[in-house]
Amino acid sequence: MRVNASQAHAFDVFTSGLGRWWPLDHGIGKTPRKAAVMETRVGGHWYELAEDGTRTNVGKVIVWEPPKRFVMTWDINSRWQPDTTVSSEVEVRFIADGTNATRVELEHRKFEQMGAEPGESMRKDVDRGWPGLLETFKQRVEAA
Repeated sequence: MRVNASQAHAFDVFTSGLGRWWPLDHGIGKTPRKAAVMETRVGGHWYELAEDGTRTNVGKVIVWEPPKRFVMTWDINSRWQPDTTVSSEVEVRFIADGTNATRVELEHRKFEQMGAEPGESMRKDVDRGWPGLLETFKQRVEAA
């Protein structure tokens, strides 16, 4: 996907600005949710925060290379429950494409760690989900 924003701006909105574009009705934790947060460092978590203060971890940052890319574990099983024993992986790359444009490439991988059937189920789910989420991100990053 190409966005009309600088590489640094696109990276910042996707990561530290996660709570400004991630839909609160799209998550795994308790509802109602009040925030989606990414701790922007290696070892930092992507988590949801419910209105009652309950925190639900979605993943953990394992590579942090601003403004070029980050990689995180996706600690959600095929039943959409937190589970660090079957983590898949999400890599998001931000590639400068001219003066004020960036190509954003998202790869969700390592589904085989879940087992054949659950991994295929999760792959299909995220293949349907990520395009709409990236479109929401694009609208936000270009408006900011």
